[in-house]
Amino acid sequence: MNRFHSIALAAATLALAPALAQAQAFPEKAITFVVPFAAGTATDQIARAIGNGVTAETRQPVVIDNKAGASGFIASQQVAKAAPDGYTVLITTNTTHAANEHLFKKLPYDPVKDFSPIGALGKGGQIMVVNPAFPAKTVAEFVALAKKEPGKYTFGSGSSSSRIAGELLQQMADIKLLHVPYKSNTLAVTDLLGGQINMMITDAATGLPQIKGGKLRALGVSGASRSPLAPEVPTIAEAGVKGYEMGYWFAAYAPAKTPAAVVKRLNELLTRAAKSEAAKAAFYEPTGTEVFTTSPEELAKFQIGESQKWGRIVKAAGIEAE
Repeated sequence: MNRFHSIALAAATLALAPALAQAQAFPEKAITFVVPFAAGTATDQIARAIGNGVTAETRQPVVIDNKAGASGFIASQQVAKAAPDGYTVLITTNTTHAANEHLFKKLPYDPVKDFSPIGALGKGGQIMVVNPAFPAKTVAEFVALAKKEPGKYTFGSGSSSSRIAGELLQQMADIKLLHVPYKSNTLAVTDLLGGQINMMITDAATGLPQIKGGKLRALGVSGASRSPLAPEVPTIAEAGVKGYEMGYWFAAYAPAKTPAAVVKRLNELLTRAAKSEAAKAAFYEPTGTEVFTTSPEELAKFQIGESQKWGRIVKAAGIEAE
């Protein structure tokens, strides 16, 4: 190595020193986890479980800030505009970072340019349920009924994951259902229990208690594998719609331009928290969510693929952007 290379290397090392020192000391105060959904939701639950793990390791508090409403717009904007210092983190789902850009004509945030990906935190499938009085006892029977009378049967949804799961089922099974939108999956389940709608594909946290209580009948799970919480329920793919797979995922994002060293430190902290026995007991196992962690770079690639997938389904369904 010549003298000029040595000088250049020394200069680069000096330039990196403040960032490295900052990352090694991070966090020195409370971190705020901004959640786009209300307290008690699955996203809120995972944020609290991860936050407890981060606090246990760093001895710094993690504040949960629920900014529900507007399909995640409020929370996403808040984090996008926050100081890029690692102390404000968005704990979110496919709703804000894969679905919204295809469901709305204009977003008040850019899901790619406004954020620094930190890492994925988990993923899971949903459950296709009907009222026990409904004549179909399997996915195949439901599809057969729907094919006989196109447009007669209804499906409800109270989230983008639930809506798109239903749209994908129609496309892959070649059936036509009438969609009934709700403000939340819990409201849709209430109408399903009352017989106002025929079917919905809902998250496990909302559907499983009703299934276990005998108030709803599970026909299939939307993920690639059966749920450990309901191993007797086949996947929708197993039950007759070959190749069907539609799930949801959780991930963490910092504001754009957050230093790479700080993002790396956050990734390490959140990944360890997600894999901890405490988080598994508090959130992952009770909800049937799979521990799914990535590097920041892997999350960026995963998000692009997911956005493309959601875009294809929305376009094929003919859903008009709001």
